[in-house]
Amino acid sequence: METHISCLFPELLAMIFSYLDVRDKGRAAQVCAAWRDAAYHKSVWRGTEAKLHLRRANPSLFPSLQARGIRKVQILSLRRSLSYVIQGLPDIESLNLSGCYNLTDNGLGHAFVQEIGSLRSLNLSLCKQVTDSSLGRIAQYLKGLQVLELGGCTNITNTGLLLIAWGLHGLKSLNLRSCRHVSDVGIGHLAGMTRSAAEGCLGLEQLTLQDCQKLTDLALKHISRGLQGLRVLNLSFCGGISDAGLLHLSHMGGLRSLNLRSCDNISDTGIMHLAMGSLRLSGLDVSFCDKVGDQSLAYIAQGLYGLKSLSLCSCHISDDGINRMVRQMHGLRTLNIGQCVRITDKGLELIAEHLSQLTGIDLYGCTRITKKGLERITQLPCLKVLNLGLWQMTESEKVR
Repeated sequence: METHISCLFPELLAMIFSYLDVRDKGRAAQVCAAWRDAAYHKSVWRGTEAKLHLRRANPSLFPSLQARGIRKVQILSLRRSLSYVIQGLPDIESLNLSGCYNLTDNGLGHAFVQEIGSLRSLNLSLCKQVTDSSLGRIAQYLKGLQVLELGGCTNITNTGLLLIAWGLHGLKSLNLRSCRHVSDVGIGHLAGMTRSAAEGCLGLEQLTLQDCQKLTDLALKHISRGLQGLRVLNLSFCGGISDAGLLHLSHMGGLRSLNLRSCDNISDTGIMHLAMGSLRLSGLDVSFCDKVGDQSLAYIAQGLYGLKSLSLCSCHISDDGINRMVRQMHGLRTLNIGQCVRITDKGLELIAEHLSQLTGIDLYGCTRITKKGLERITQLPCLKVLNLGLWQMTESEKVR
């Protein structure tokens, strides 16, 4: 006897609907009353982020979100007061306002007027009108915050970081990308170096300081002393840090991922400091550090042999450096050596022979490799991603 889908228990329907994407969940709810009831079960929407255009009043919007247990919201366009959202979802868990260019300190001030204990994640990336004043509000009323995204908020200063260090002691992840006014002093606040003014955010596990041009080696000293729990640190495009700063980082045993992309003053000496310390990195990116060469690969093989991902794009490395490294790096999964123009088929042969666990390799712009080397690379048993660039497309098709 055949069983029609309409005979299924609501719990089974809800289980099926939970696998649908957001749009199809909404469509299923419009089929009939039974499907609507099943589709509105909270298990169907667990973890879902609602993406909203707030253009005009919609009295049923927030009751509908609450009925489905949705606590994560991304605002795609904000033409109403932010307080409208906060009042409508008093138990909100995640609020993404990234790219809401018209958001101001006044807007945030009117929204955050009392403690919101449920909010764990706030994304203000590219909200360029937001200043330290808003961070004061956030530190006062969002004390349970664990993730704060401020990338591209170019009006944030060290004072704002002091306020964060004063109020957000539970913060786990902080993104300060391109916050051009942030300097060593602000990082000192976060690391608790000014304890008379603020305790700091000593529980930070992820810190993004990409393109913070005022930072120097002193900031890295603060980080190494106060943020011992840090696991991910992004310093890409920070031209003010040097090899001396890496000596401080080399003692951070909990650090797992370090991004030094386009840090122009990093050289083989800095990589030596990292390799000779107590680091247990699984990911390292030194792409476009043009003072990094073959000697760095020898240091990496000696002290950073636990790496799973290594990016060396546009570094001055050769087959000789590859030869020094690969015999100790059997656990490497991803290797990016695009635009390393001294690499030849010999280097690819060494990679194919020793890095059998490799799942991805970037060879874009490696102009001295040929079909012979590519054939050897494509024989790697675990390889899933091979980037050759458009210039090599015809040749790669021949290999296949």
